[in-house]
Amino acid sequence: MDWTRGHTIGHGSTATVSVATAIQSGDVFAVKSVELSQSEFLRREQKILSSIVSPFIVSYKGCDITRKHSKVMYNLFLEYMPDGSLRNAIHAHGGGRLGESLIRVFTCQILQGLDYLHLNGLVHCDIKSSNILVGERGAKIADFGCAKRVEQPGPIAGTPMFMAPEVARGEEQGLASDIWALGCTIIEMASGAAPWHNVSDPVSIIYRVGYSGHLPEFPCCLSEQARDFLDKCLRRDPKERWTASQLLAHPFLVGEFSISKFKNLIQARLLLQVFLIKPFGTPWMNRKVWRAWSRPLLQAVKVQPVRGSEGCPCFQGHLTGIVMIRIGSRRGRIAARKVIQYWMALNTKIIKSVGSEELLNLFDSNISNRIFDDF
Repeated sequence: MDWTRGHTIGHGSTATVSVATAIQSGDVFAVKSVELSQSEFLRREQKILSSIVSPFIVSYKGCDITRKHSKVMYNLFLEYMPDGSLRNAIHAHGGGRLGESLIRVFTCQILQGLDYLHLNGLVHCDIKSSNILVGERGAKIADFGCAKRVEQPGPIAGTPMFMAPEVARGEEQGLASDIWALGCTIIEMASGAAPWHNVSDPVSIIYRVGYSGHLPEFPCCLSEQARDFLDKCLRRDPKERWTASQLLAHPFLVGEFSISKFKNLIQARLLLQVFLIKPFGTPWMNRKVWRAWSRPLLQAVKVQPVRGSEGCPCFQGHLTGIVMIRIGSRRGRIAARKVIQYWMALNTKIIKSVGSEELLNLFDSNISNRIFDDF
């Protein structure tokens, strides 16, 4: 892909982040660049991001190697998030902290991203506000330079103020460490400052987190539900911390998760329309992408198996099979229409049972009917 580099929007420990534009299509994206000889973390990030797809994780757009001023540069192309990081949003907000309703929205989105990562056996290892990017659709997890597979051995990584006790002691860095870091990020959203911000020495922070037995101070402005949610995140014993899936069912998030779940349903429907018109890649890739988009719904709703008609392939247990339809045939198109009708009826029933006016507005007839436009 031919592209041009624009202005710089950020600097990491080794990489520089710039806005870039694809010459042929005009698409705008972000590019992280570092000298090839120092590209270990960026290559690790590329390997992980290229294997995952989620609406709550910054999208991977590709990579290349270029020469700049006699230096060989490794470039990683990512989705451009125009509103910057969550940290910027916190500081830009009135009073330097976010209201609880906005905290709930961002927490729900970050947690859905973590749930997707954890279900795929990945640990981010450096969740914090500066690694959460904000765009039109809310918050997305970014910066996977420290990420690893759960079973993968490796050095301890992360930021001291957001480290879990077991990480600070150098014992382990598993899925539960991301949950602790999420709790610290919520504290930062609510107070405007990260935990232990009054301790300037990183070694002192690591000692306090790992060995003092203390917990970060919970902001007094938070509701009882929010404080209980924090309590489930910030338990010193990693075995006692709630998982991402459990936290999504916590009363603090239940209302927001319902709204977010059905917003994602609308997004998934739009993606499904693209699949039905023009499938891409292998059936495995189609299933993978569809699962990523539909996971919030599938976690909350047990969808009954649906079979294609007139000899068409079965839809294996849930909606992931729908993207495997061979739409070039009339039978495939008939089967697709029947499955979509079933899908629409099922979700309309679910939405009405929730009784939310906002959800019904999201799923009104004008939106629902668009899926048939190209049939």
